[in-house]
Amino acid sequence: MEEKNIKKQVVSSLFWKFAERICAQGVSFIVTIVLARILMPEDYGIVSMVLVFITLANVFVTSGFSSALIQKKEANEEDFSTMFYCSLVVSIFLYMVLFISAPYIAKFYKNEDLSFVLRILALKLPITAVNSIQHAYVSRHLIFKKFFFSTIIGTILSGGIGILMACKGCGVWALVVQYLVNSIVDTMVLWITVPWRPKALFSAESAKRMMQYGTKVTLAEFISVGYGELRSLIIGRIYTSEDLAYYKRGNQFPDLIITNIDVTIGSVLFPAISNVNDKKEQVKQLTRKAIRISSYIIFPMMIGLLVIAKPLIQLLLTDKWLLAVPFMQISCLTQMAMPISTANNQAIKALGRGDIFLKMEVIKKIFGLILLLLTMRISVLAIAYSAVLYTIVAIMVNIYPNRKLMNYGYKEQMKDLLQCFVIAVIMGIVAYSITYLHLTAMVTIILQIMVGIIVYFGLSYLWKIDEFYTVLDYIQKSHKKEKKNNI
Repeated sequence: MEEKNIKKQVVSSLFWKFAERICAQGVSFIVTIVLARILMPEDYGIVSMVLVFITLANVFVTSGFSSALIQKKEANEEDFSTMFYCSLVVSIFLYMVLFISAPYIAKFYKNEDLSFVLRILALKLPITAVNSIQHAYVSRHLIFKKFFFSTIIGTILSGGIGILMACKGCGVWALVVQYLVNSIVDTMVLWITVPWRPKALFSAESAKRMMQYGTKVTLAEFISVGYGELRSLIIGRIYTSEDLAYYKRGNQFPDLIITNIDVTIGSVLFPAISNVNDKKEQVKQLTRKAIRISSYIIFPMMIGLLVIAKPLIQLLLTDKWLLAVPFMQISCLTQMAMPISTANNQAIKALGRGDIFLKMEVIKKIFGLILLLLTMRISVLAIAYSAVLYTIVAIMVNIYPNRKLMNYGYKEQMKDLLQCFVIAVIMGIVAYSITYLHLTAMVTIILQIMVGIIVYFGLSYLWKIDEFYTVLDYIQKSHKKEKKNNI
């Protein structure tokens, strides 16, 4: 009964988290289109350069502290308050480091405007320190409905302000204010809706105990994020801000989709497995469920986006962003593997094996760094293609430890993914054939999406894909429950 309840809670949490991310990113998608049509590529390039350093600093503020709270079997008020103060102190220290380093970073990029932008945008760090502990509380208790309102309100309000400022000719500052307002509103709404508050409690013993685990996770996350941002750092330094903007814009559309699902898997799976991390079979079943459901959703989305990349950018962002098309298509290929890697990684972390997680990241990033060094002087496109090879190796490395940790190895995982991958490829081929009709961009996209949906779900029904019935069943139950509540 207990196992059944946990599985039910995980599926429910996954759908709530999906709903929150999809709604938020739907709004964000609209805001992004409007801003991209108003602002110039170099505006995005400047913000992208600055975000490299803020993203890296943010790892130390969030990863280890929140992960330690979620992973600990019985975290009490003292633990939460202790981690809150630790996170806040670290965030203030890192803000001061970035504030002092800002002129040198601007000199590195040969762009004086970056200094002030970095000093303002880095104010996100102390805000995130508060927000990360709130997120840990929500994740630990699997009350993901709380995220819905904070995320939606923050996204709508910040997007509206960003568009208004862009229309007023504020340029790069429209993006800076949008990022800051989003973080502030998200934190404020969670402060109102989440019952947790920091108390005047601090335990050095608690901090030491949890950071023994958290430090390993933080280092692993820093290596992972640092490697991801290294491409942006190199492109911004060796090439131009416009090149960086095209690269980031090409990645943005797939990222909008993948981040939602990736965050959902991580947010739900990690605390769920942490609750049963002494039961190997349950851990395996939860991980397997997450991989199968997320891949069933991700594969057709990425292949579909790859197919419609060019007409989509022409239609939404205008021809000035056409150079982003190949980067979008490459990103679709690499991002398909993200949910698989995330589910395997979260299982390892939740089982308390931060040591294995850290070793894996070091191995993957050494290989990735070699690829990056070999391609960075060739072209931006070569840098992007190197990510595809890295992704294949990363999947192999991520799966390897789980062969022994929970008896879920390569053969079984590939078997779980095969059906969904095959029908997604068939769907992509059929959808792509519509381009030979030589219709307008809008008509082509509409037809491709409609045909793709029909083919994918039709094949899912004919081949009796379990995930199709899981999704369908949950939607039907949710609809009945909503209908009952309205009576």
